[in-house]
Amino acid sequence: MTETTPLTFPDGFSWGAATAAFQIEGATHEDGRTDSVWDTFARTPGKVLSGDTGDPACDHYHRMPQDVALLAELGLDTYRFSTSWARVRPDGGPPNQKGLDFYSGLVDELLAKGIRPWLTLYHWDLPQALEDQGGWTSRDTAYRFAEYAQTVHDALGDRVPTWTTLNEPYCAALLGYAGGQHAPGRTDPRAAVAAVHHLLLAHGLGVQVLREAGVGGDTGSVGITVNLSPVSPADPESAADVDVARRVDALQNRMWLDPVLRGRYPDDVVEDLAPYGLGDLVQDGDLDTIGGPIDVLGVNYYFTFTMRATDQPRLPSEWVGAEAAVDTPEGLPQTAMGWEIEPSGLLDSLLRVHREYPGTPVVITENGAAFDDVVSADGAVHDEDRRSYLEGHLRAAHEAIEAGVDLRGYLAWSLLDNFEWAYGYSKRFGIVRVDYDTQERTLKDSARWYAEVARHNGF
Repeated sequence: MTETTPLTFPDGFSWGAATAAFQIEGATHEDGRTDSVWDTFARTPGKVLSGDTGDPACDHYHRMPQDVALLAELGLDTYRFSTSWARVRPDGGPPNQKGLDFYSGLVDELLAKGIRPWLTLYHWDLPQALEDQGGWTSRDTAYRFAEYAQTVHDALGDRVPTWTTLNEPYCAALLGYAGGQHAPGRTDPRAAVAAVHHLLLAHGLGVQVLREAGVGGDTGSVGITVNLSPVSPADPESAADVDVARRVDALQNRMWLDPVLRGRYPDDVVEDLAPYGLGDLVQDGDLDTIGGPIDVLGVNYYFTFTMRATDQPRLPSEWVGAEAAVDTPEGLPQTAMGWEIEPSGLLDSLLRVHREYPGTPVVITENGAAFDDVVSADGAVHDEDRRSYLEGHLRAAHEAIEAGVDLRGYLAWSLLDNFEWAYGYSKRFGIVRVDYDTQERTLKDSARWYAEVARHNGF
């Protein structure tokens, strides 16, 4: 298939965009919202580039109707957003009606514009008060999540058709509790393993809550979003490279897919993580709960890993059982994040789900790129690099469909430039530019191109 071959996607294919509450909302202490772990982390010197915080972000809390109007202008049919636990149940305590009212207004605004709401319950913003009680290292947090899920469904369940429990639990657990690059900034391998299991348990309990509330079949869908990355050894003939690739693949991919879709941890994960207490965490019935049937798997894709063993690691890998580094493939262009642009990795990830977890419906819930956008003299943002990135990955998605993958939609990351976690406001992923001084929104060329793709169901 050449880059000029026109493509048409299946009837009913969803075209949308995604955001996350902490990255866009701002208003971090308005209407009853209290601190999340990311508020605390961002205020900690040296944790976030240039000392940026999550306020005002994109001021979406006050500009929500304007942002929904942008979605409608682009002709997108799906909007994936997250609710803030710290806004809905501040400090992990009783429900906050003002917070719920905001999300109820958002859902109503979307529906009025003919846009399908896709709600993610957890995109990393755990209430700080719950972290102070142990956070995801505590089994109790999984049960508090179930209460939160019930609260959100009680308020919005009559209007929201699609529910995601967790976004990228890999990042929340491993970057948050082992690597320290994300909130809450801990570097404790045992804590990270506890967070892995308790996040997965929260997912399972959340699915149970939503099923009991009637989500499923003709009344909506529920699933989880994982970030998948193909992992390969730098030297397939090197036993050390092969072993470290296996370990990283386990942590990145199989440690999440197997419990959710097969109801068990992979045998090698059980063995590798035994020294860090995994066996002590799993109680009777946990894996049945975690492995309860889902309706859709969200797949986020950004990059691949090529692993080689080394005595100078670039990963927090002492607890993967081997020193490791990531090799960047030569000759590939990179985004402003330093991530290689490799659409074939998306195809490989989708084919893997199709091959190893057959019968799983998939939606690409995030895919996009940061580039150093420049506003031209004509006031426009001519981001050909981002447009090309999207086209390349959509071609890979179409190839996956032709190979039999049950792929049902593509949600670009992100609708808006936003607070990019530890990078603050220095990395722009949006198809809509945000001027952080004025909060002015500008459709980039990539947004206009993507709107045409959605309108024609292909390109």
